Amino acid sequence: MASLSKRVLDLVRPEVAALSPYDPNFTPCKINLSANENTYDLPVRVRTAINEAIATTPTNRYPDPMANELRDQIALWHGVHRENVCVGNGGDELLFNFFLAFGGPGKRLVDCPPTFTVYDIYSKMLGTSVVRCWRDSKTFELDMDALLPMVRTANMVIITSPNNPTGNTITHDDAARLCQTCPGIVMIDEAYIEFADKGISCEDLLSSYDNLVILHTYSKAFCLAGVRVGYVLAAPDVIDVLAAVRQPYTVDVFAQATAQVVTSMRGVFLPTIKQIRYERERLERALAALEGVQVWPSQGNFLLVRMPHAGIVRAHLRDKWSILVRDFSSTPGLDDCLRITVGMPEENDALIEALAAVLREVA
Repeated sequence: MASLSKRVLDLVRPEVAALSPYDPNFTPCKINLSANENTYDLPVRVRTAINEAIATTPTNRYPDPMANELRDQIALWHGVHRENVCVGNGGDELLFNFFLAFGGPGKRLVDCPPTFTVYDIYSKMLGTSVVRCWRDSKTFELDMDALLPMVRTANMVIITSPNNPTGNTITHDDAARLCQTCPGIVMIDEAYIEFADKGISCEDLLSSYDNLVILHTYSKAFCLAGVRVGYVLAAPDVIDVLAAVRQPYTVDVFAQATAQVVTSMRGVFLPTIKQIRYERERLERALAALEGVQVWPSQGNFLLVRMPHAGIVRAHLRDKWSILVRDFSSTPGLDDCLRITVGMPEENDALIEALAAVLREVA
């Protein structure tokens, strides 16, 4: 955050004064593999259907504040009821509302870094204390022996599966043990679950554990990062609390109409998802073959890679090749690590060629 004036420092809450804005460090470039977006465009059939839906959507009335038609579609999709679904302005808003509802002063979050940094930002913003259970330094797997004792007194636990930026997932058994042990709420953030192997999702545990929340988003697999729609699945009383703290009308009429079309046509995205999974494996093999590069297996649409001088490598990729990747080398536990989104075949080919050349330059 920019240096604050004394006037503002005297007025602002201390938690906010200490915050820095979330910065993905975006730079205009020809190939952007930095944000874990789906680099494929919407399928033409879906784009046409969305355009038709938007063209007939009235704008002079407020949107349905709870997005009930979309909730009904999502409920049918996941085999639950409307009362088990809450829709939000992207996963980020739903995460903020989760902290607003269940966090705050006197409340405790158990976090498992390295992971999505927004959890830490929201904790600080709302005065939630954080206990960190660090992942294994070599594999980035969860340390369940250390984690379970920590969650016994936790109000909130968040596990990202697949984890961003490391690509790990949580097993059903471990997720069940967390729900059994934690007296508070356990959220499993499944933003990237469509790219994972079949059976990885933990949402089938919802019927057994009323303290489990599953987060989903349309931003990744369904090409709607620019539209901002996400949803959570949870017990009805948890959904009621999340609905109570949400700001009115956060999901606009165009977003609701778009998400309804995508939900009804979600099968059209399966070939693209399959292609991204194939490209992930191909890219992993190609990067691992480069001298000095370590690649971790991933169930997301991204790969975490370690190499000498990662920060310099990123700068060279950006400045000389117009390819943008995400630098995590300043993140604790991720020294010299870059996160690379899996792109289209031609994007991945360009990245492989460029990275091989850059590594020779900086060696």
